[in-house]
Amino acid sequence: MALTNSQYDAIMRIYQQRQLHNHALLLKRQEEIAKKLPAYAMLKEEIISLSMSEVKRQLLSNEDSFIDTKEAIQSLKKDRENLLVSNGYPKDYLEEIYTCKDCQDTGYVQGRKCHCFRQAEIEMLYAQSNIQALLKEENFDSFELDYYSKDYVDTATGENAYTVAMKAYDVCYGFVKHFDLEFENLLLYGDVGVGKTFLTHCVANALLESGHSVIYFTGHQLFDTLAEQRFGTASSNSIPEAYQHIFQCDLLIIDDLGTEMTNSFSTSQLFLCINERFLRKKSTMISTNLSPRNILDTYSERTFSRISGNYKLLKLIGEDIRMKKRLGNA
Repeated sequence: MALTNSQYDAIMRIYQQRQLHNHALLLKRQEEIAKKLPAYAMLKEEIISLSMSEVKRQLLSNEDSFIDTKEAIQSLKKDRENLLVSNGYPKDYLEEIYTCKDCQDTGYVQGRKCHCFRQAEIEMLYAQSNIQALLKEENFDSFELDYYSKDYVDTATGENAYTVAMKAYDVCYGFVKHFDLEFENLLLYGDVGVGKTFLTHCVANALLESGHSVIYFTGHQLFDTLAEQRFGTASSNSIPEAYQHIFQCDLLIIDDLGTEMTNSFSTSQLFLCINERFLRKKSTMISTNLSPRNILDTYSERTFSRISGNYKLLKLIGEDIRMKKRLGNA
């Protein structure tokens, strides 16, 4: 499942478009400042003139006064920054603009693919662009606890839906906050419509915004992809690369596990996937309608053992939020 030449070219065109867009934006800013702050252009010319004079002086003389010139230039640059700030602009308003500062919109850092390129590659290979619009709407800022009733009580634990949801939110938020410091895995389970998928979107959105690579699959999409790699027409040389994305991305999200057709292949592949990622210390987040007991009955005992021993289990309870939203819009 390696990128084809056309797919690679499509990604590189995205970077070219970013560069053109950001350069046009910078030119627009420069024109704006030239009209509103003529003194800025004068300071810029003074810096250039001072720098050129120093170069000529060093070519014609053995004296070394570069330190004095450098200090003068730094002073002028500081005056230039102060001029911008005092007029309500950020001090870096006229610096080069990059969508990704790490690779400066080239896609590569020291000859290796940047994290933004890897994510673009993931989205190209696994056609995940369909969730991008959802992530803009379903994130930590838009999560609403009001959908969880304090009157809905879990008879087994005595906790109400509101308290349970608040704890799950806090755990997921902490998962993101400490993602680079602590290796963790999450399993969200509960009835249909209680917000499990919404929380996976919250986590995915936050990690994508912080430059991490995220692969998002429903259960059946994951197993269809793995089956294609194992039984499809892909060459043996491309299989390791496809596995590299699934097993080495920063976070793998498996949403609605248990909705796929369960058989010996899906059972063995699920264990392979979560076990391999665990060994590589790569986090996985799973949501499912299955209870822990159902997971044990549906998948192998070793799969259940790996999940129960190495995942934080978060149960969500309450009424069907999707139904509440439909009724509210009716």
